[in-house]
Amino acid sequence: MNGKVWLVGAGPGDAGLFTLRGKEVLEDAEVVVYDALVGAGVLAMIPEKAELIFAGKRSGNHYLKQEDTNRILLEEAQKGKKVVRLKGGDPFLFGRGGEELELLAENDIPFEIVPGITSAFAVPAYNGIPVTHRDFCSSVHVITGHKRSNNAYDIDFSALVHTKGTLIFLMGIAALPDICKGLLDAGMDPATPAAVLERGTTADQHRIEGTLGTLEQICSETEVLTPAIIVVGKVAALAEEFAWYEKRPLAGIKAAVTRPKELVSGLSAMLRKEGAEVLEMPAIEVHPVSDKRPLQDAIGKLADGQYDWIVFTSPSGVRIFMEELLQDADIRTLANVKIASIGKGSEKALNGYGLKSDFLPSVFDGETLGKELAALCKGGERIFIPRAKIGNKELVEELSKAGAVVDDVATYDTFYENSRVIDEHAAMESGDCDLAVFTSASTVKGFAESLKGLDFTKVNAVCIGRQTCEAAEAYGMKTWTASKATLTDLVECVKVAAAEIKEGKR
Repeated sequence: MNGKVWLVGAGPGDAGLFTLRGKEVLEDAEVVVYDALVGAGVLAMIPEKAELIFAGKRSGNHYLKQEDTNRILLEEAQKGKKVVRLKGGDPFLFGRGGEELELLAENDIPFEIVPGITSAFAVPAYNGIPVTHRDFCSSVHVITGHKRSNNAYDIDFSALVHTKGTLIFLMGIAALPDICKGLLDAGMDPATPAAVLERGTTADQHRIEGTLGTLEQICSETEVLTPAIIVVGKVAALAEEFAWYEKRPLAGIKAAVTRPKELVSGLSAMLRKEGAEVLEMPAIEVHPVSDKRPLQDAIGKLADGQYDWIVFTSPSGVRIFMEELLQDADIRTLANVKIASIGKGSEKALNGYGLKSDFLPSVFDGETLGKELAALCKGGERIFIPRAKIGNKELVEELSKAGAVVDDVATYDTFYENSRVIDEHAAMESGDCDLAVFTSASTVKGFAESLKGLDFTKVNAVCIGRQTCEAAEAYGMKTWTASKATLTDLVECVKVAAAEIKEGKR
């Protein structure tokens, strides 16, 4: 039985521009064939279960020939698999999507098209350039700037000039001299505003402005980074007036987020809202411990009323504990026990089950939680802590000193991992990633374990609290610490660090 192929446009780079339908299809994929121009934020959405096949293309450098890519799509679908062909931008706008469907159609392989937001319109928008404006033009024209090797540039420049519309050339940097000459020879005014827009919608976005008569010379004096598009037309003069992307606090900053995979999206969304490009690097994964008997025994004691307090030290601990509890019992098991949480994250996880914390420490770390909860103890209190296999010792020590009887139960274990699709080591070593955001000491350790050999003195680390900061400093990282251990304060700390990093780049 044949499978099916989805041809999916991933948009121009910013993960927020990936369509809802595209994300839905990607989450169900068994095989993903992806291009070099797919943004890191979208690549991070590829499910772990999916087989990955790289078919990247850059100017003059094809990892796979087009016919090989076509054949792979056919063969994987013939195996009965759900295949996603993930392409930058829109697959039908100079993306050779039509060619990839021909072989599928010939062999009766079912397929669907999921359009993507094209860089032709999104990149100018992110640079404050409306591709149409009633005071300047009434049409827009998208032209390939790519020409086949050893072939002349086959474009009717006279026809383009006569449209008096906005001209957008994709994949045209190598042909910039030909494009400028062709338009000038066809009679376009040399004073016509023009721009080269590099790496639009990402942290590396940059705009080179000039006129049709000067753009080639300006670009010859600097290195133009690809992918880039060329915009020619009166609307290009509006970029400064309508600029918005670079005005956001974290514009131009690429931030690595290292939370566990199931928690990473919330923090990522907060950073993206402030303008950052987010590289999701969930350096740790958490899984329930293989031997669940101690946890099951503790849940039995809860049901019998043998505990006075249950203490949660992470959202993962809440989730895994509740999953185990609800297999054979319900929320009433917690009716006669008080709940303490280490911070807002754990409390929010509890809220998802209709629960609230009876106690939160003044500072969200294990030592403070232990001391302040111990101050409420009179001696002999029975306390249950479902948490990581390797947890903070100070918490138990402080409670034990107060005479409490503590059951410190390993509920989940921590595993370190690397991304399958992003070269994290290169991103950090080269400085392409400006900073890393850490929400616990364990994420620092996971980051270090997954990037062994990295010069950690090059890492700018933004930390949620003192213990996380100490863990980062132990590796030699430069650190900033949030004033309070909340995600909101952590994002504010990222803004402070980003301002200092930007200043250092000048």
